[in-house]
Amino acid sequence: MSNKINNNLQKIDCKKIFDIDCNFDVQSFKNSSDLVPVFDKNYLFDQKTTLAILAGFVFNQRVLIQGMHGTGKSTHIEQVASRLNWPCLRINFDSQITRLDLVGKDVIKLKNDKQITEFKEGIIPFALRNGIALVLDEYDAIKTDVSFVIQRLLEENGKFALLEENEIIEPHPNFRLFATSNTLGAGDDLGIYHGTNLINQAQMDRWNIVASLNYLSSDHELNILIKKLPFLNTKNYQASAKSMVKMANLSREAFKNGDISNLISLRTLISWGKNIEIFQSVKEAFILSFFNKIIDEEKPIINEFYQRIFAEDLAN
Repeated sequence: MSNKINNNLQKIDCKKIFDIDCNFDVQSFKNSSDLVPVFDKNYLFDQKTTLAILAGFVFNQRVLIQGMHGTGKSTHIEQVASRLNWPCLRINFDSQITRLDLVGKDVIKLKNDKQITEFKEGIIPFALRNGIALVLDEYDAIKTDVSFVIQRLLEENGKFALLEENEIIEPHPNFRLFATSNTLGAGDDLGIYHGTNLINQAQMDRWNIVASLNYLSSDHELNILIKKLPFLNTKNYQASAKSMVKMANLSREAFKNGDISNLISLRTLISWGKNIEIFQSVKEAFILSFFNKIIDEEKPIINEFYQRIFAEDLAN
């Protein structure tokens, strides 16, 4: 963080805030804003991933977090930002995101009853000017022409050339850059992440820190479920909650092995739990939360897992 704004900063206790040990000082902004992510009081932090993200914020390092989908990569960055009161914006890369969306484009406006053409800046100039942490979600799905726009941002304190306006943008001292990806830019060897692209290795080298976030331990995941959905910790549902986590882990192993094309992420587990509360049925909630997302050819595998854990057939 820049010394220019130290009067707006306060030192925080990482052990108290994140429940981790940190060997460097971390400061947060005293004031929040509308762009600071919503605070999740029940969020549990992974120590290594949190340290990597904190280093990105404190030392202005470019941080890439890699891991399978549903591990909470983007949420992890957002929840760190929420505790630092740091404005944060997330871009979900898909086939529709273009260079114009990021940099800006000409738009037609009415001024004094006349149509005029005016340049409207995209999200990158906005983040650069306003000291925002930018999160590039699904970074390995980025298109080639867009990736070269991003490359300009990967140099620490690098100036951004807004060619459309013949302007050089000096990044705000608080601008930060993060990304998440399922792969590490070398393609998808397992064939489970369709749409991911090869990333120029010269660009990959520009990421200062690369962290790997795997699925949480069963105990950790169960703890999150119970915190978010306290009814699962009651006598009637304690056993079901443990079985739900076991079911999730079986689906993840099958996904890694290429046996199924979808898995039960933590997000899905939470949806399953909420639907149990709504429909008062573990089985019905599972069908609505996950089973109906599976293609017919893979449903016997999921049904077998469910029978193994819950001793019940989904077809009945």
